[in-house]
Order: sequence, then structure tokens, then C-alpha cells
Amino acid sequence: MKRAAIVVAVLGVCTWSFGQSNAKPAGQATPAAGQAATPAGKRPPAAKTQPEFEAYKAAVAQTDPAALEKATDDFAAKFPDSELRAPLYTVVMGRYQGNPDKMMEAGKKILAIDSDDPAALVGVAQAIVEKMHDSDLDKDQERADAKKNAERALVTVETDVPTSGYSPEQINGFKNGVRSEAYFILGTLSFKASDWADAETNLRKSVDLMPQQPDAFTIFQLAVALDMQNKLPEATKYIDQAVDLTKDRADSGVGKAARAEKDRLTKLSSGTAPGQTATPPKN
Repeated sequence: MKRAAIVVAVLGVCTWSFGQSNAKPAGQATPAAGQAATPAGKRPPAAKTQPEFEAYKAAVAQTDPAALEKATDDFAAKFPDSELRAPLYTVVMGRYQGNPDKMMEAGKKILAIDSDDPAALVGVAQAIVEKMHDSDLDKDQERADAKKNAERALVTVETDVPTSGYSPEQINGFKNGVRSEAYFILGTLSFKASDWADAETNLRKSVDLMPQQPDAFTIFQLAVALDMQNKLPEATKYIDQAVDLTKDRADSGVGKAARAEKDRLTKLSSGTAPGQTATPPKN
């Protein structure tokens, strides 16, 4: 499973984190004469001392994921009360996109610091869904955990995001990225359970929240959910979009699946398709 929305969400946090590298530790900056004070709201995390700030900059400068992870662990051990621990682990989580085990590990470290961090909640939920198989003995617990984290992220994205020092566009972009990913996770869980109506509802919300960054896999799943409810005209509209989005990667998992579903819908429209259920691409 490949998704763009979580990348957007993580990068939103990372942008705020990287912004720290041009800022002074907390308490050292003051408004210039005649300049209005920063609007009230939850402030971004900041360093308390210059050594902490320098260590943060050295850690976040690491480009290799493993080196970044080690530098972040070292930073967290050296500055156990630092507000910058969670932002650093968020960067780690983003760098491990595509590696659900390491992504989950980083996400859990963030949640140990702030159990309401919305990007970490959806990151861990995404990792659970990517690792989940129908043959898992604890699959019901896995689904429950992913659902709980995604639903919690939809709550905490309204309360646990810094609101001062950023433009409304930055804040809304981050929030919509988290919301889109949360609804994608909820929709995927319903999709896997063949609850097509609920899958449609959540996947549609995911798509609508990120119109500027359409995700082929989400749109493919939405088309199948509509197909399974015999909503063929709308299913065809979305599968055409998924096919178009994968025109440069037609041989990828989602590219092949989208074209197979397109062929199925074409045959259904002509009355020649068998009654099989469309199959999503494997992770």
C-alpha cells in the first residue's frame, strides 16, 4: 500500500521542525519595536538552551534514516525533557515511509512523549494496516488498534497542533493531510471487511480533503467500493481517474489493479462481466 497523504502530514510537521533551525531557543526572541506579538495559541516546540538547540540541528541534518534515528535516540537520552524530541522522531517516521516496522517504532516513541500527536497516531495506524494480513491470529486487535488511532487523530488534529507562528494555509494543509490519512485508514479497514458503504463514506472523505494531491490507491479503492454497491457510473468515473493517475506506472500494483477494474466495469456496462469481486493490489 502506497499513500501520499501521510507524507504530506509528516512533511507538515517536519517543516515546522526545520523552522526551528533558524530560530533561537525559547525565551531569547522578542518582538521588534512596533511589531505585534505572536497571536495566542499553542506555540511550536522550542529548545530551552543553546546546547540543546545545536544538538537538535546536528541530529536533524542527518540524511540517512538509520543515522537520523540513532542521532535522535542520542538526543532524547541527552535531553530527556526537550520539546524537540517528538519533532525529531516525526522526521524519523517520515524518513521510514514504506518501512512499516520502523515507522511504527518511531511513531510509538512520539506517542510515548505525546499520546495525542495526530501525525504519530495516523502514522502508527498506517503501519498497522500495511503490516496486517487476514491470516494474522490477532487481526481483530490490529484492526481495532488502527481504527482507534485513526479516530483519535481526527479529534486531536483539532487540539494538538501548534496554532501560533504559522499561516492559516500551513495549518489547514497539515490538518487536511492528517484527516485525509485518517479517513483513508478507516475506509481501508472497512474495505478489507467488505463493508462497502462505510468504505465509500470514508474513502470519499479522504479524496475530497486532498483534491490537489489525488492518490491513485485511495481512488481505486473508492471505485471498487462503489462497484460493489452497483453504483457503476460513479465507479467508472473514479476508476478512469485512477487509470489516468497511473498512466506512467501502468505495471505497478495499483496500475494493474486499476486497469483490471476498468476492464471489469466496461464488461459490466455491456452485460458481459462475471460476478467476481475486484481484487486490490498487494502491499
